[in-house]
Amino acid sequence: MSRVRADEEEYWHSSKFRAFTFDDEDDELSQLKESKRAVNSLRDIVDDDDDDLERVSWSGEPVGSISWSIKETASGSTSSLDGRDSSLQKGSSSYAALPKQPSSYSLSSLFKGRNKLSSFQSLSDALTDTGVKNYAPELRRPKAEYKDYSGDWSPKDTVRRMQRGKVCSLERFRSLQDKLVLLDEAVAGHDGNVITAVLIFLKRTLRREILFRELEVRQVALCHLIHFLRETGEQKFLLDLLRTHCFFPLSLQLSQYREHLNIQDVEKRREFLKGCIGLPFSAEDTSHIQDHYTLLERQIIIEANDRHLEMAGQSELFRKYPRKASILNMPLVTTLFYSCFYHYTEAEGMFSSPTNLKKTFKIPDKQYVLTALAARAKLRAWGDVDALLTTKNWLGYTKKKAPIGFHRVVEILQRNNAPVQVLQEYVRLVEDVETRLNLATKYKCHDVVIETYRDLKDRMQLTAYKGKVERGSAEEEKINSILSNTVRNAYS
Repeated sequence: MSRVRADEEEYWHSSKFRAFTFDDEDDELSQLKESKRAVNSLRDIVDDDDDDLERVSWSGEPVGSISWSIKETASGSTSSLDGRDSSLQKGSSSYAALPKQPSSYSLSSLFKGRNKLSSFQSLSDALTDTGVKNYAPELRRPKAEYKDYSGDWSPKDTVRRMQRGKVCSLERFRSLQDKLVLLDEAVAGHDGNVITAVLIFLKRTLRREILFRELEVRQVALCHLIHFLRETGEQKFLLDLLRTHCFFPLSLQLSQYREHLNIQDVEKRREFLKGCIGLPFSAEDTSHIQDHYTLLERQIIIEANDRHLEMAGQSELFRKYPRKASILNMPLVTTLFYSCFYHYTEAEGMFSSPTNLKKTFKIPDKQYVLTALAARAKLRAWGDVDALLTTKNWLGYTKKKAPIGFHRVVEILQRNNAPVQVLQEYVRLVEDVETRLNLATKYKCHDVVIETYRDLKDRMQLTAYKGKVERGSAEEEKINSILSNTVRNAYS
């Protein structure tokens, strides 16, 4: 027994096989010969009476394994090798046929080289029969599985198999009627995944107008398609769908319009807003969306021009007051303030002109004056402030007019640190006497307070206010002059 073990060790630690190289000349036949000799040598180290030994292929793999089956099948096409070497036909006159039987190898038999279903059969015996037919285990799928791909399933059966997770080809449904029946069966099955899969197929194989028309009477499928388009981000297709179906609730249109907030790229957002214009909104909402699109277009143009001017250093205003942020995606009021700050003197024909913005977006006078006043006051351009609040009638006379009220004008000017001379000019224009006195007292416009008390002929308040001004100042002298004239007029 020790001799057998020693022979076995010597066999496993030695090899007559050579590594493959591209320089070998037709090694296939030589490998067959060496494999044959290697397998036959196993008979010398295994007892002849052990008929329970597993059969071994040329590569040393168990007969019936997947690797053996593939190689055996491929080797069937090499039967022409028999004519290339006559030495293979000098053995026994016939081969022992290899019986076709299922593979039943366990892990233990794989390592021990044993098979309970077949007895040992030398490969040399099998190689001597030219009429042998190689048998390999069935590797193909069961025929029933192929019906998932090529079977003539009805729409109902197709939906049922898809619900069970089977792969079914929908390409066989070519007519419009078959496709609609398939969609109806999917909806009737109440399986969202199947409905979505069928809708994807219809979306790919039907024209949009036909698909939209048929979905109009299939609300469940329509809602599934809308959800799918939102998830995949196919905004253009979704916008076309929403424009076609005007019966959608307003909340759905608004929800789609809000999607522009998730679009970071300004050009893509502009295109998205352009597509939203055709949605079935009310006339007022449609006008707002149109203005939104137009405003973004203007902002893109203004931003490009101003960025160029700022980088080139060609504008003194940009050098003195650098921009703090981009104008893109800003509200209309912010855009108007920006325009009044940087482009106030531009002609109306320019997109960045404040008067152009006012005319294009129909900005009310009150909003325009309030915004422009804040912008010019921040720049301390008091001449522009005066011109903004000055109007001329048809006779050529000018007067000050403030749609927002002069009390608001005073507050804005004071917030921007306007000098007292500018403030009191507009405080005098406040019509309400009490409001005028409060503003004049709060912002120390002494002349306005003194003149108001004089017009009211309130000697007591004028005398009391004399104690609030500096001694020897022009304001004190003015109060004394008014008081003395009052006494003189009283005795005359």
